[in-house]
Amino acid sequence: MAAKTHPGTVESTVPRLQLLDEQGAVHEDPKLSPYVQDIDTVELKGLYRSMALARRVDEEATSLQRQGQLVLWVPLRGQEAAQVGSAWATEPTDRLFPSYREHAVVFHRGVKPGQLLQLFRGHTAGGWDPNECNVNLYTMVLASQVPHAVGYAMGTALDRKAAEDAGEPAGEQTQAVVAYYGDGASTEGEIHESMVFAASYDAPILFFVQNNQWAISVPFSTQSRVPLATRAAGYGFEGLRVDGNDILAVLAATRYALDKIRRGEGPVMIEAETYRMGAHTTADDPTKYRQRDEEEQWGTLDPLERLEMFLRETHHVGDEYFESVANEGREMADELRTDVLGMTPPTFDEFFDKAYADPHSLVTAERAEYLDYQSGFAPQGDQDVSGSEGAHA
Repeated sequence: MAAKTHPGTVESTVPRLQLLDEQGAVHEDPKLSPYVQDIDTVELKGLYRSMALARRVDEEATSLQRQGQLVLWVPLRGQEAAQVGSAWATEPTDRLFPSYREHAVVFHRGVKPGQLLQLFRGHTAGGWDPNECNVNLYTMVLASQVPHAVGYAMGTALDRKAAEDAGEPAGEQTQAVVAYYGDGASTEGEIHESMVFAASYDAPILFFVQNNQWAISVPFSTQSRVPLATRAAGYGFEGLRVDGNDILAVLAATRYALDKIRRGEGPVMIEAETYRMGAHTTADDPTKYRQRDEEEQWGTLDPLERLEMFLRETHHVGDEYFESVANEGREMADELRTDVLGMTPPTFDEFFDKAYADPHSLVTAERAEYLDYQSGFAPQGDQDVSGSEGAHA
């Protein structure tokens, strides 16, 4: 489904790429098809499983937030193909910089759902060690992760050149960086500045934007008069538009882009056109700004349903497999709920340990001041209320 356009919209010269259409049939594309020739039935089933489990975790997390067990949740429903397809194309050594909705991406990298939900329960500002899985922590500040990603990419390129100049082994493969962000973040100044630096220094980075059509309550037609991929040419690098609900197109486009990046041809941008089926966050009410018919039309383009049709009709995958994935999802959701309800919140004084990597005299003094202040209060439940009762007598 095409997004609504502004009357002043300029016709894009960047084609929208697709391999797996809305009816679950595959079409050849000279640019993308070579990059998915190795994707057999086993791989396709794995892609479906990753999308389905991510959606089940998303549903459970939404329920937990509605029941007061999470402070907030950011739903991903509808964007599973964009996330899973792009993540599968990366190498474990590539560094990924998510925003706050890339749950399927971090799960693919080995982050446990319970680790992620510690953040949304308010028990931590992180949840995992970025160096263990090569995926950075979430950021709640819109677009702030993208300059960090470009700086990291520039640093890896400089390190590699320094090693080569010194005659030292630099590794067989260039480490690529992927920066994830949304159409709303694309209007932030940080994105422009990041692309300028990335282009100027041929940074090995992929800008991966999930255009889910809505920046909270602002439609994409208000945000831009051209597809976002069109903007890449202005910085001097290639931009691709893909059907973000087509997991084969996303996987192929990401592989194509990463190949270019590893060859030293500079940055690439991918715009995955998809749709946020639910709310922006659980603090949002999309019925205030979206029409039901729009949601229903995009609902017919569900990425899971599309891949399921392809698996059933072309690869003859039967009910048994889909039922097993559904059962696995239910078990995972039950484990996640048990995990979340069993989480122990940190005490406030523990946060003093997180201010700096090493002990700091100022933080030590502030902790002592805080603990001294707290010691002035009687333990809860031990207050002597006899005086107040006497006063009222």
